[in-house]
Amino acid sequence: MAKITAVIDIGSNSARMAIFEKTSRYGFRLIYEIKSRVRISEGCYENGGFLQEEPMRRAINALKEFKTIAKEYAAKKLLCVATSAIRDAPNRAEFLLRARKESGVSIKVIDGSKEAWYGGVACANLSHNKSGITIDIGGGSTECAIIENGDIKELISLRLGTIRLKELFFDRHKNIDAAKDFIAQELARIPSHFKHDNVFGIGGTIRAIAKINGKQAKYPIKTIHGYEFSVKSAKSFIQTIYKTKEENLGELGVPHDRRDNIRSGALIFSMLLEHFGAKLITASGVGVREGVFLADMLRTQKYRFPPGIYPSLVALKDRFGARSKQGKNITKQALAIFEALLPLHKLKPHNANYLRIVGQLCDIGSFLNFYGRMDHGAYFLLHGLDYGFSHTDRAIVCLLVEYLNKRIPKDDAIAHINDIMPPIENLQWLSFILSLAYLLCITGEHALHYTYSDKCLYIHTKARLYIARESVAQLVAPTHIDIVFV
Repeated sequence: MAKITAVIDIGSNSARMAIFEKTSRYGFRLIYEIKSRVRISEGCYENGGFLQEEPMRRAINALKEFKTIAKEYAAKKLLCVATSAIRDAPNRAEFLLRARKESGVSIKVIDGSKEAWYGGVACANLSHNKSGITIDIGGGSTECAIIENGDIKELISLRLGTIRLKELFFDRHKNIDAAKDFIAQELARIPSHFKHDNVFGIGGTIRAIAKINGKQAKYPIKTIHGYEFSVKSAKSFIQTIYKTKEENLGELGVPHDRRDNIRSGALIFSMLLEHFGAKLITASGVGVREGVFLADMLRTQKYRFPPGIYPSLVALKDRFGARSKQGKNITKQALAIFEALLPLHKLKPHNANYLRIVGQLCDIGSFLNFYGRMDHGAYFLLHGLDYGFSHTDRAIVCLLVEYLNKRIPKDDAIAHINDIMPPIENLQWLSFILSLAYLLCITGEHALHYTYSDKCLYIHTKARLYIARESVAQLVAPTHIDIVFV
């Protein structure tokens, strides 16, 4: 039976709960998420860090309902962590006691390094990029982790947060240079080797900036996790945000619930990007909550998924893999054909990974409806491969399923995603190989062997494969090739 785990993160600005379903040893999915803008740090930074009565009451009320929701989802485990505002509060013990008595939730207060580590665990495991520096801008603090090839190398926590700067500078209408000086003093604490071309952007401020950037660029995929954009293209807009009056932020596309604190967040983000020498921003839809969950899930695996394991792909197979035997066979044949035709298609070896992914789940759309199953499958994979895949990966997989047994067109049918895609001929070769493998496996598993010579693919088999022979004749490769059964 799947194990359900709820994770609550009480930040300075919001309290959030994510509920995860573990589908197998390495498979999981998010099944519910909710937040309450409790703003527990409200008033604390101008009152010596003391948590105020009304924010504490809001937080406890949210915890009560979070626990009720977790119970409704049959969560067997509830993990709750608290970050900057609570860990820095002189009266935190009073709040923790009240919260446990009134809501029944035990809160674990984590220090800045642990908070940075959780964000690092989430990005290292669930992002397609495996190296960079995390930037997790919260209400009271900002955490950073250096990640190299999936390993977390170093952590730092800075006393820089959206609510902290809002109350200390923006609410008091101080000159923005005063806020910059305050930030610069904290940045001076960062070791000089914290430099990288790529940063992982975590937290509400950066997600909001990424969404607006995507809309302005008319980017075709709306998912934020894994969205990449250049610092050069975003720098001017980020500066515009923190220089704009709060009442005018709506004109820039800033959502209503972000307008009161995004300016301070944008200023922190801008100065960190420059300090790290970043050129690329990889937006992250995961952070502390996913890190807490993964730390529990992978505690016996050194907090890393084994190489080649994609948790969302595993979860899809766990949930919809009723014909997994056929999927393995399709994958096996597709890889063999890819290898045999290498002299003709000349695709780089990493392209074979797309055949591995799609081969396992090309019939997933049938679980919704047999008719239109390729369109359904394309949607499932585009939106279901949440973790470990770039947007380009997801778009390629989507196309390969959508056009299975058909030629991917060169016209406007895919113009909306051309900007992030490889050459169309590469896609057509992958589609042809996958379609051929699919047709050869219709009647089950057979002994097949492939050789290529002089633009002719020879399929060696003792099986009759009557239907396959008939259907294969309809396939069109990017370059003319004869298919001969021997």
